[in-house]
Amino acid sequence: MPEQKQDFIDQKLQDLNNDGVDRRGFLKCMAWAGTGLVWTMSGGIPVSRAFAKGYGKDAAKGADFSFVQISDSHIGFSKPANPDVTATLQTAINKINAMPHTPDFIIHTGDLSQLSKPSEFDTLDQVLKGASAKQIFFVPGEHDMLTDNGEQYLQRYGKGTKGTGWSSFDHKGVHFVGLVNVANLKAGGMGSLGHEQLEWLEDDLKGRSASTPIVLFAHIPLWTIYPDWGWGTDDSEQALSYVKRFGSVTVLNGHIHQIMQKVEGKVSFHTAMSTAFPQPAPGSAPSAGPMKVPADQLQRVLGITDVNYLVSGRSLAVVDSPLGASGSSASGNASAPVALVDTIRG
Repeated sequence: MPEQKQDFIDQKLQDLNNDGVDRRGFLKCMAWAGTGLVWTMSGGIPVSRAFAKGYGKDAAKGADFSFVQISDSHIGFSKPANPDVTATLQTAINKINAMPHTPDFIIHTGDLSQLSKPSEFDTLDQVLKGASAKQIFFVPGEHDMLTDNGEQYLQRYGKGTKGTGWSSFDHKGVHFVGLVNVANLKAGGMGSLGHEQLEWLEDDLKGRSASTPIVLFAHIPLWTIYPDWGWGTDDSEQALSYVKRFGSVTVLNGHIHQIMQKVEGKVSFHTAMSTAFPQPAPGSAPSAGPMKVPADQLQRVLGITDVNYLVSGRSLAVVDSPLGASGSSASGNASAPVALVDTIRG
């Protein structure tokens, strides 16, 4: 492996001895580090503790609202990495429904389906109907545009959106923007937003107070994680230039099927686990793609993201929860994903 790539991966790997974080706000955390940690950011100082079974009762305490992110359900996938993705999506929904607080809504960050077939979307709809949160916002993944350039997706999930499915909405003082960076995506290529969408984004954010918390969500990460696998967005720098003036910005993505996070200034980047199957860490395999793990470990590398927002402190708590989370130790099987919570203060 080239030294530059190895250095990149090493930089992302969490060092449990020193928490893997510097005091300027970079959070270096990969998906393969024991049974899970909870991260909090307070005044720019990071603190970590073990992720316990009892999470949930206090996570939303005092929060003004919460929402859940799910991603990469890949309904229709049936290979050895997970022969029943519908069942694991159902497990994710059950986990959401079992939360002590009902989230205001759900955000799905793409790859709803495996092959964008009507039957796959039908199955997804049936499962999502059982969610306690009845309002769901979507952005497409590249798998949702495979057979018809996203027409089926737009008919079902893109009502009221612009272009290939981008949109924005406000909720209790927070401005949410759903972006599409998978249109006309080349195999293995980086994501792209395109000129039309970037102009729309600039206009959408104009006139908003710099104190307005902003949440951007898209399928492919809006920061460059591993360009060799297309894990990044070519024109994300321009998009992010439009949010520099805001005091609190959170960016939620999927696509890479594992937790990675970077906090840079007032912008927190966060990628979610899949509900379908894991993928290898950057550069640790010949290519990206479904990764088979022992059956009894599968639900520990799949998960959901629970977000709690406190208006008075302008803070956003992001909690990743594996479907099969167990125990409170920070040590354990190396293939289990990290569960983390980070509170970003504006």
